[in-house]
Formats: sequence, structure tokens, C-alpha cells
Amino acid sequence: MLDADFFRRWMTATAASVDREAERLTALDSPIGDADHGSNLQRGFHAVAVTLEKEAPDTPGAVLVLAGRQLISTVGGASGPLYGTLLRRTGKELGDTAEVTEEQLTDALRAGVDAVMQLGGAAPGDKTMIDALVPAVDALSDSFAAGRAAAEEGAVATTPLQARKGRASYLGERSIGHQDPGATSSALLIAALEEASVE
Repeated sequence: MLDADFFRRWMTATAASVDREAERLTALDSPIGDADHGSNLQRGFHAVAVTLEKEAPDTPGAVLVLAGRQLISTVGGASGPLYGTLLRRTGKELGDTAEVTEEQLTDALRAGVDAVMQLGGAAPGDKTMIDALVPAVDALSDSFAAGRAAAEEGAVATTPLQARKGRASYLGERSIGHQDPGATSSALLIAALEEASVE
């Protein structure tokens, strides 16, 4: 069973990973976006980590709702609302229970991903974070490790795609050949989930 401590570890591991990879995320964002994806997420997840140190929500759902709210208020551009929606919706789906199963987390994350698709209007194949998140959620029913692998494969698979949503879509064919930064950061989020499970 996964408790609030597990979810705090997940968010803290994500913040550390985003911190380490911020320059790479910004480098990926440079040719097809605003060159700020790494720095924006770094600021947002740092704020999440600091807030979770000060406040200690006592349910998994409350941890994610708080993290989502923090991202929406501190991250500029599209990333804040998208990541914030993902975590808040997942948290709301988990409800007020003190512990959840991996299966419940997977189902809640699927609802979170659906909310992101609704908000951004993106579908798999549009070269967005959805390309990492959808296969990840499908694979999480096997294990966190399988989810991580699927997310990483999904992120790499965005490279040959032409962007159909988001800032990169304005570039048309010039977006081909670049790995999507949102899919890459989403893979970090799922990788941190596996990391939290082995701590």
C-alpha cells in the first residue's frame, strides 16, 4: 500500500530529477519552444518540495492536490496548468483515503492524463507530454519499472513526429527531428515514481 510518505517521496524525487535535468530540458525546448521548460519546471517543483516540507498532508490525494496547486501558481507558460491539472486531478481521484494501492494510483493517473488531454486538446501522436504519459499509464498496471520504460520510450518516439499541438506546432515540419521537452519531463515524473517505490 502507498501512503502519504510515498507520495511526498515521489514529488521530492521528481524535484531532484528536474533539477538535475533542467539544462537538458531547456536545450530540448530551445529549437521548438521558448527555451524555458527546464527552468520553469525547476522553479515549480522546487516550490512543491519546499511546500511539502512545511506542510505535511496526511493522505496521498492531499499531497498531489497541494503539489498541483503549487505548480499552477509558480510555473509560467503551458507547463504549470498542464502538470498542475495532472497532479490535482490524480489527487482528487484518490480521495481522502490514507493508503492507496498501485492499481488505484494507476486508475487515478489515467483520469489525470485524460484531464490533461481535455485541457490541452492533445492526443497521442501530437508530440506532447501525452506521448509519454499514455503508454506509461498503460504499462503501470504491470509495474512502476514498466511504466518508467514506456514513458522513456514514448518520449524518444516523439523525435520523428511533427508537432500538432503547443508552441512547437507553429514550426510545422521544422519540429521534426527534435525530442519533445514535455514528453521528456513527463518521463522524469514517471521515473521518479519508480525511484520512490524502491527507497
